[in-house]
Amino acid sequence: MKTLRLLHRWTGGLIGLLLAIMGLTGALLVHEDAFLRATVPHAADVQRQDTATLAAMATKVFAAHDRPRSIVLATQRLGLNKLAYKGEHAAYADQDGTIVQSWASNWARPEVWLFDLHHHLFNGDAGEIVGGIAGLAGLGFVITGLILWWPTRRMFHLRLWPRMLKRAAIVHHHRDLGVLIAPLLILSLTTGAAMNLKWFSQALRAPFSPPAAMEKASAPPKIKGGKLAKDLDWTEVIGAAQARYPGAEVRTIGLPAKAGGLIQIRLRQRSEWLPNGRTMAWFDPATGKMVATRDALALPLGSRIANADYPLHAAKVGGLAYRLVMTVSGLTLALLGTLTVVTFWGNPTGVKTRKRPKVKTAATT
Repeated sequence: MKTLRLLHRWTGGLIGLLLAIMGLTGALLVHEDAFLRATVPHAADVQRQDTATLAAMATKVFAAHDRPRSIVLATQRLGLNKLAYKGEHAAYADQDGTIVQSWASNWARPEVWLFDLHHHLFNGDAGEIVGGIAGLAGLGFVITGLILWWPTRRMFHLRLWPRMLKRAAIVHHHRDLGVLIAPLLILSLTTGAAMNLKWFSQALRAPFSPPAAMEKASAPPKIKGGKLAKDLDWTEVIGAAQARYPGAEVRTIGLPAKAGGLIQIRLRQRSEWLPNGRTMAWFDPATGKMVATRDALALPLGSRIANADYPLHAAKVGGLAYRLVMTVSGLTLALLGTLTVVTFWGNPTGVKTRKRPKVKTAATT
């Protein structure tokens, strides 16, 4: 138990601040759509999904001299389309394709750099891996904390804040609040690590589907497309995708990333939790003809379970109630991580020190 206690203390002391940052940024990002609706024109517009509107918008946007690589379409909670160009260049556009805000750096938009901090730690793929490892360490931190709490369970007191800002009170508060919120922390840390670390995600889903089967099912079609036509009929392209999956919501439209690539349209069927779905339709850029599709509901069970990671982690399901629950989870992680760092570096060894009593001398008697 002593070794476990030392492991728990040192883990918290070394990564507590990182976990606190991830918890706070995650709690803020849960409410990204509400922030945009309050600050960006047309963000509160009603979503439109009819073929004519989507086709007219795509025709206008992709006909521009500086055309984007892809479009993420408006949702029921956010009436803006997001356009992605090269690098960090991006823009918000209304559903008719008129740009309302554009930026060339992630630092220009608070919700963008917050996501970059939360998901990539401002370091791209390397930061994503570090974040995933921190999530695994945090998961171990929660599990060891539960084990260490068990012998002290009869002393449990529910407090949102320590009784006093002294080490003993902070440690007591840390244990009790941590065990109360542990199920949510396990959920958020596990899903976060699974999204960042491919091997961890595959290990979790292996009992349900072989990793090789999941890889094969998610691979894009090996079909070569022609050169993008200047007069492509977007009504035909989008209409074909909607006809292939009736009732599905068109979520993204992407142009070929390189020569020989295909136009890619992502759709979300009603039973899919993932905001942008994993149902796919691919088209030849030269002719606009559909050449391949993928039904997300027919993917291997392990893949379908993995597709629930993001909506559970980012509170994209469950409505306002679940968003508030995950906000509490993120803020609690921020509080626990911060106080852990403070108490640890104030006394890394954990050894209690006693004040020496004053010794009276002849001069003071």
